[in-house]
Amino acid sequence: MFGGSRAVVNMVLLHVLYEHAAGYALFAVSEVEEISLLLPQVEESVLNIGRFNNIVRLAGFSPFKSAQSALENINAISEGILHEDLKLLLETNMPAKKKKALLGVADAKIGAAIQEELGYPCQTGGVVSELLRGIRLHFHSLVKGLTAQSASKAQLGLGHSYSRAKVKFNVNRVDNMIIQSISLLDQLDKDINTFSMRVREWYGYHFPELIKIVSDNYTYCRMARFIGNRKELSEEKLEGMEEIVMDSAKAQEVLDASRSSMGMDISPIDLINIESFSARVISLSEYRKELQEYLRSKMSQVAPSLSSLIGEVVGARLISHAGSLTNLAKYPASTVQILGAEKALFRALKTRGNTPKYGLIFHSTFIGRAAAKNKGRISRYLANKCSIASRIDCFSEFPTSVFGDKLREQVEERLSFYETGEAPRKNLDVMKEALVEATEVTAALKKKL
Repeated sequence: MFGGSRAVVNMVLLHVLYEHAAGYALFAVSEVEEISLLLPQVEESVLNIGRFNNIVRLAGFSPFKSAQSALENINAISEGILHEDLKLLLETNMPAKKKKALLGVADAKIGAAIQEELGYPCQTGGVVSELLRGIRLHFHSLVKGLTAQSASKAQLGLGHSYSRAKVKFNVNRVDNMIIQSISLLDQLDKDINTFSMRVREWYGYHFPELIKIVSDNYTYCRMARFIGNRKELSEEKLEGMEEIVMDSAKAQEVLDASRSSMGMDISPIDLINIESFSARVISLSEYRKELQEYLRSKMSQVAPSLSSLIGEVVGARLISHAGSLTNLAKYPASTVQILGAEKALFRALKTRGNTPKYGLIFHSTFIGRAAAKNKGRISRYLANKCSIASRIDCFSEFPTSVFGDKLREQVEERLSFYETGEAPRKNLDVMKEALVEATEVTAALKKKL
């Protein structure tokens, strides 16, 4: 009987269950032959406590004994589980004749649990929603001893506890930090490249020969800042240039080029701006290195197997694109394979062309090393192993890189098989080895805790 709001029963004994932060409340509603007849009456009186009192009366109230008890109950309700406290309230206060009783609930899931365990038919929506709206509005007036202030405090306290429990996590396994880090890393790469080109163009007016001698952007910015005005460059600065370019011959070449440069003269104020901007680019480049190291450490904590298999950057991009490690773990291998190539996929489906063989995993070293005819095969195999690694990382209590190392060995063996025909080891044997090693590593980790 669980369902719609227009059920017709002879002299229905309607009760409404209301879950409040202070406890469970069960209200008896005026008897009617047809539930739907209550709706206009309730809608008219819901804002008036005097008239609403004529429709509902408190049949039973079960206050929570403690904040912990309230949290346990709200967690059970949210998961659609019938808690012992609620069960006791219903068994004590609901009518003995279950067929004539009808229980109105806010959530269909908890209604289904009540009907299954206790046998009371439950109903949601329609008049029940209106009754709950009125109960919610006048709750502190309907329950003796409860004030609006104490009700508000109970709601606030439980709200904080519930939210804290929901977002409670191991700080070392927060994948959203990885998502932000890889996004920032990609943005930094673009920005550093753009800014470096600007420094090259700007300083190139004064010392154009330096562009050909120093190809690396970071090194070029350091050199531009160190040299400053090329006319002031002398043998005294040769040692400093050697430290920057790590090559004495190249440092000497820069010194020689400065003496016969075709560049224009530059004013002190222009030079100050170029040096200042170069310092910013150098700072960004150094921060990028720190961020890369941070990402490596986070990946080794959150997704060690995936990181060991495919690398920190590609693994982080997969997690970022999926939205979280949990989402990635839920994806089938076929989805992981083309993750990041959605545009190409939909274009291929629209034009009935060939679908892409790989997405983000293309940036792994394995696909680059495979022969052209084997790229599709190795990408399928690699996606399969990535899917396994992400699930191990996501659902392991103590994630380690053991499985990732073994999976990487399997991919290497598969590459070798495509090239030489040498049969790889069986997956079962490899996983047995990995399981033994992982058990030992986990035992060692538990001892440290």
